Amino acid sequence: MSQENVEIVRAAFEAFIEGDQEKTAQLVDPALEFHGTVGGLQEGQVAHGQSEIDQTFESEDLEAWEERRLEPEEFIDAGDDVVVLLHEYRRGKGSGVELETETAVVVTVSGGRVVRIQGYMDRKAALAAVGLSD
Repeated sequence: MSQENVEIVRAAFEAFIEGDQEKTAQLVDPALEFHGTVGGLQEGQVAHGQSEIDQTFESEDLEAWEERRLEPEEFIDAGDDVVVLLHEYRRGKGSGVELETETAVVVTVSGGRVVRIQGYMDRKAALAAVGLSD
């Protein structure tokens, strides 16, 4: 089942990145919990469902960043969880400042759908959260 979870998460990321809302909706539970990134500005915040996630996290990003890309580098099987190692790129609005960082998310799958996402600024912390080491 866990390899199936990796494929569900991979497909959900691809659909999200491509802007395929229909496919994303098939792979993501409507009550998805999105937890603010550990070590990030939204740490401790929790958003439920796509509209709340958009309001809470995306609107803040859109104000600060002209461009933001999330590039999945690796999907790591951790049973019901999948750790996704990400390369993030951002360019500031107005300032043009460019930032690149290596982060991770832990994605929980239940019933064939993504039900929870927890971001981590530190990849080692994400792996440790699911009982793995790098």
